[in-house]
Amino acid sequence: MHAPDRCGTSIVAESEKAPSGSGEGFDQPPIRVFLVADVSVHRDSLAELLEREPRIEVVGAASARRETIAEVWNLRPDVVLLDVAAEESVAAIAALVDAIPDVRVIACAVPETETDIIACAEAGVAGCVSRDAAFADLVATIERVASGETLASPRVAAVLLRHVATLAARQSQEPLARLTAREQEILDLISEGLSNKEIARRLFIEVSTVKNHVHGILEKLHVHRRYEAVARMRVNSAAFDKELVHRGRTN
Repeated sequence: MHAPDRCGTSIVAESEKAPSGSGEGFDQPPIRVFLVADVSVHRDSLAELLEREPRIEVVGAASARRETIAEVWNLRPDVVLLDVAAEESVAAIAALVDAIPDVRVIACAVPETETDIIACAEAGVAGCVSRDAAFADLVATIERVASGETLASPRVAAVLLRHVATLAARQSQEPLARLTAREQEILDLISEGLSNKEIARRLFIEVSTVKNHVHGILEKLHVHRRYEAVARMRVNSAAFDKELVHRGRTN
């Protein structure tokens, strides 16, 4: 048995692979792919395999350097396949996307850790292929990304959704962070169901002062009703607790 390459492909097994299907769709122009990988043996082997796919044409290959931007700009491939095992590969992705906004980059051999996944997503990839993916998965990803889709494995998708939820929670917590200590205290008492008069008695302040604080709370939280302010506080508290639990599991 032959060892798989970085994208999980057995070189011999895939090189003997015959074109599948009845030929449907082969009248379409080929998908033009540009490879970026530091290891020349790996790059050349993958290029050879991809060239044997009926719908794919490898238009160029280079090491993972920022100088490849000029080559990609000149060749205008449909997809750039970039091996993230190379040094500074995430920076190369970000530079490519920044220089050529419509470029479709697939990150290949992505370690399925949260840090690596999020880094690739933030750099602007259109698809991720893990280290353990089969060659058929790589080809399917290339075809679907070339058609305009953005793809990720279930594991990658779960990490990204969790990251988006965390960012949303942090953004929604920002208005709460602007509350003064007294406003937070009054909001806590409102959440207990106390009226303005009851809050005034509890804190030994005037009812008019409570009303002024409530008005300030509503303005800062961008809501119109007391119950909406309480709901905002509870949602953020739940999101914060959930994030702490997740951090405890991953640490």
